Amino acid sequence: MEKTKQEKLSRIKEEAILGGGIEKIKAQHEKGKLTARERIELMVDDGSFEEIDLFVKHRSRDFGLENEQYLGDGVVTGFAKIDGKSVALFSQDFTVFGGSLSETHSEKIVKVMNMAMKLGIPIIGLNDSGGARIQEGVLSLGGYADIFLLNTLASGVVPQISVILGPCAGGAVYSPAITDFIFMVRNTSYMFVTGPNVVKTVTHEEVNFENLGGADTHAIKSGVAHFVHENEIETLNGVRRLLSYLPSNYLERAADKDFDLASLKSDSRFENIIPDNPTKPYDMKELINLLVDDQDFMEVHSEYAENIIVGFGRLGGISVGIVANQPEVLAGVLDINSSVKGARFVRFCDAFNIPLLVLVDVPGFLPGTEQEWNGIIRHGAKLLFAFCEATVPKVTLIVRKAYGGAYDVMNSKHIRGDFNFAWPSAEIAVMGPKGAVEIIFKKEISKSENPDELLNKKLSEYTEKFANPYIAAERGFIDDVINPKETKIKLVNAFNLLKSKVDKNPKKKHSNIPL
Repeated sequence: MEKTKQEKLSRIKEEAILGGGIEKIKAQHEKGKLTARERIELMVDDGSFEEIDLFVKHRSRDFGLENEQYLGDGVVTGFAKIDGKSVALFSQDFTVFGGSLSETHSEKIVKVMNMAMKLGIPIIGLNDSGGARIQEGVLSLGGYADIFLLNTLASGVVPQISVILGPCAGGAVYSPAITDFIFMVRNTSYMFVTGPNVVKTVTHEEVNFENLGGADTHAIKSGVAHFVHENEIETLNGVRRLLSYLPSNYLERAADKDFDLASLKSDSRFENIIPDNPTKPYDMKELINLLVDDQDFMEVHSEYAENIIVGFGRLGGISVGIVANQPEVLAGVLDINSSVKGARFVRFCDAFNIPLLVLVDVPGFLPGTEQEWNGIIRHGAKLLFAFCEATVPKVTLIVRKAYGGAYDVMNSKHIRGDFNFAWPSAEIAVMGPKGAVEIIFKKEISKSENPDELLNKKLSEYTEKFANPYIAAERGFIDDVINPKETKIKLVNAFNLLKSKVDKNPKKKHSNIPL
């Protein structure tokens, strides 16, 4: 008798593993997509996945659904380890009702999310869903809202990572939007509030899936996607890599990696990064790659608002978040998109105790009617607010320009930068020398018999006096002007010293960031 019960259990589990059946699994593979369970197996440590709610079925009795019952109801949920770190996860199964979300489907996700918050472990969602299950009406809509609430409550408690592995429409896109990071796959994953057919009906626009909500659209134009990969295997490996930089929850720090401090040496390569011509562009990623251990930098939003760079690396074995102006794009100026991109990243790092390294070469904020009319004041204030609010260790290095309000915004000493360094090439001023001289000496120059000669003379004087880091250093706004070849040594020592830093914001319910 006992043997029969065990056989029944085995049979039921075998049935559940097949999801919507062999033919639908084959169709999934033909689209270049993996199944829900294959994705989990690829992403997590071998043999570590512990599934829950395998036996759940939907409760709907309308539109013939009572005759279509699948174990698990279109989503695989449970717990696993990634590089030895516990995670909670769910993986939607497109072979079952197109991965559509029902009442019970949502209950499974909510259960695993609630457990993740109790356990203090990251939540990973592998999304492959056509949206709400239409046959269930408001029950499926309510299920989405239950998930949205949990996403919001978990925000800042545990890291939340969304992986888009198929078409996600309507309510299916808002849960990922609340989470911390979104991964997408080229040519197979899509996100949109309404699909191409509805767009055509309402606005008469002709647009295909890829242009409306494909991976490149969201990586380059909208900024919705943080990471884009060529296939699912690369994407799931990307999730593993991201987790290596993060702690499990807001009470922890990311684990340090072994690093031989005695191996730190002066490096003359830092001296060759900044061009002699102060207006000539260069690639800030050269500096970042020299700084981070093993030249291993995981850039976030690499194709969006490229005038600012954000991402993760390690300095002396310590996981840090890096925010850097990019002189190669728009001269590194701050605009609406770069400000929002930077602010979101800074707030994530602050929420999860990840120290911040800020590399500055910024000529100011982007002028123009388009920026002003679209709210550069409000959006630029988000980056300022984020840096002001952050209490994690914050180290700034000014390598060249730090002009005007952008100097203040980029983690200056005045907004609680812990260590603020500068290279001798740094220029800290209200504006660039030429613009300043043209304003200060406007009358003199206009009345001069040789205006060009006077302009150049005043420009030389102003540059000598103000276009350097020493006045700021005299005031203590710069802690040290450092030799470029000593840069990594200085930064690693700073972050090691700041491990014991404690800083707090005033007691309040929550702040009101200028959204």
